[in-house]
Amino acid sequence: MLTPEALARKAQRRYTHNAAPALQRGSMVPRPWRGLRAGLADLLAGRSEAPAEMPLQAWQLSAVRRRHALLACVLLCAAIATALLLQTQPPVDGGWGLNALRTVQVGLFALLFAWVAAGCVTAVMGYFSLRRGDTHGLRYADVAHRAISADARTAVIMPICNENVATVFAGLAATAESVVAAGGARLVEFYVLSDTGDTALRANERQAWEALRDRFAATGLRVHYRWRARRTQRKAGNVADFCRRWGRRHRYMVVLDADSVMSGEAVLGLVRLMEATPQAGIIQSAPVTCGLDTLHARSQQFAGRVTGRLFGAGMQYWQLGESHYWGHNAIIRIAPFMQHCALAALPGRGGLSGHILSHDFVEAALMRRAGWQTWLVPDLPGSWEQQPPHLLAELQRDRRWCQGNLQNARLIAEPGLHGVHRAMFFTGAMAYLSAPLWLGFVGLGLVLWALGGHSLVNVSQVLGDASLAALWAATLALLMLPRALGVALVLHEGKEAQYGGTLALLGSALLEALMSALQAPVRMAAHTVFVLGALTGLQLQWKSPPREAERLRWRDAAPALLPLSVLAGVGLAVAAWAGSDAVLWLLPVALPLLAAWPVAVWAGRPGPGLALRRAGLLLTPEEVAPAPALRRAWAQAAMPAPEAYFKPAQLA
Repeated sequence: MLTPEALARKAQRRYTHNAAPALQRGSMVPRPWRGLRAGLADLLAGRSEAPAEMPLQAWQLSAVRRRHALLACVLLCAAIATALLLQTQPPVDGGWGLNALRTVQVGLFALLFAWVAAGCVTAVMGYFSLRRGDTHGLRYADVAHRAISADARTAVIMPICNENVATVFAGLAATAESVVAAGGARLVEFYVLSDTGDTALRANERQAWEALRDRFAATGLRVHYRWRARRTQRKAGNVADFCRRWGRRHRYMVVLDADSVMSGEAVLGLVRLMEATPQAGIIQSAPVTCGLDTLHARSQQFAGRVTGRLFGAGMQYWQLGESHYWGHNAIIRIAPFMQHCALAALPGRGGLSGHILSHDFVEAALMRRAGWQTWLVPDLPGSWEQQPPHLLAELQRDRRWCQGNLQNARLIAEPGLHGVHRAMFFTGAMAYLSAPLWLGFVGLGLVLWALGGHSLVNVSQVLGDASLAALWAATLALLMLPRALGVALVLHEGKEAQYGGTLALLGSALLEALMSALQAPVRMAAHTVFVLGALTGLQLQWKSPPREAERLRWRDAAPALLPLSVLAGVGLAVAAWAGSDAVLWLLPVALPLLAAWPVAVWAGRPGPGLALRRAGLLLTPEEVAPAPALRRAWAQAAMPAPEAYFKPAQLA
């Protein structure tokens, strides 16, 4: 029988392949969930573990005022819109059943209008925050030149699973290069944490890791590789496994995705922010999407750069130290993470039970419940990620996010959670539940029209009634205002040249809005299917989205999109047979669904995206003047073999 020491040596060889440092074991013990029913009963009975932090800090008082302002604005917008709707659609003489349907439709309208208004108000908050600054927010500019203590040892960890080896290790190499150039070689260690099941891919990973390790050996930067034989709990389990094995070796960990690239300034900037904020448990950067050439990806990259940053700054404005965590491009204080953020499986059967999929929101909520702050820092430069190259890859990713966010809603009544994180669980679920609710609203409108009741289907009423026309205009304004403010902020900052000039910026904004309008009904239909799948317990097969601008083929897109086109065509035919008003009501949804197949294929190929780049449209600062770390990542990813893309480079 082997001695305990021999068993430990055997485990070391088996799990790390002599590619990682000696184990320094710690524990992460999950706390069982109270459960939705029991948690709600506790809340109603006043037995909840209310977090006590008295007296409140200045940022907390400001956060409370800002959240009240957000809620007031949202409720006011929804109340005014609902009042206008009720004014234009008085009760009908159709009996109890017809008026009940009308009441449900009005209720759906109020909820969905409030949902749209919440996004718009958040973007407006972000616009003013970026223009005027925020005295209560956490800012990288305040710590940019601070020295870092030698004992602030930091692990940069990259969990991967069956990824494109060249792309992943090129991004990791560029990040490591930049860390060395920024003077962090002795402070930071890199860990590649592989869950790859494919034997050939795993051999390529090890070859690429060995080349990377040898390349940086002379600089003092250490690069480790770990392959898990037992792949439990996906990425969350991989990160927890790292913490149990080597968490005691480091004070912080910077978590990357397989498509992440970070500059040395960003990695060390996160460490500086942590050192300057001793009560921070998680600090999240605002990664910029870039790197792919398909029309779909470039449209999303432009939207994120112009409009998306308003939402990031707006969330920081009203969340402050109780912010989101997005699972990557963020830094975590390891000791409290290990103590408080272990994740138990959700009890029960079906799609909303089992291991937690969208672990990041839950980990942020648990960290805050334990008294640690969670921050989003919008002004940290040098944090990048990729968009999926085409719509089907995006929806493939969304399917997992949908199930994960609906799972998280089961935790909304867990004892001790702060109200803002309960709200995040609700909004995370609403991001996907809003799709079937929109479809329900449209369907009820058609039913009411068919039964002779008042509804928004009556086009002549829309055109002839000033109140109803104002209601439609207000809805469009809420949808378009964030885009307009994003463009206005770029012009105010004088950065339009980074987007190809003023005319190119305006043209790109219109093109992105058109792409969004064409894809929105497809997303709505897909999210509806995902919600139904999650609620009915259908099995979820998850595969990482492509990390390169692969060409979307007609035969690959047809099975997912052609059925939607057929349903839209049938719906239009039935509406045309029944009456013209119903056709006009359906057109905004049906036409994009009819065109979904060719639009997705066309937008999912690099050719149209590159043509628009040559025309100066959908440009972003990362394309006009890419940062050195991005240039290195893209250049190395284009090289064919590990031996080629890990040639020595100047590290100064």
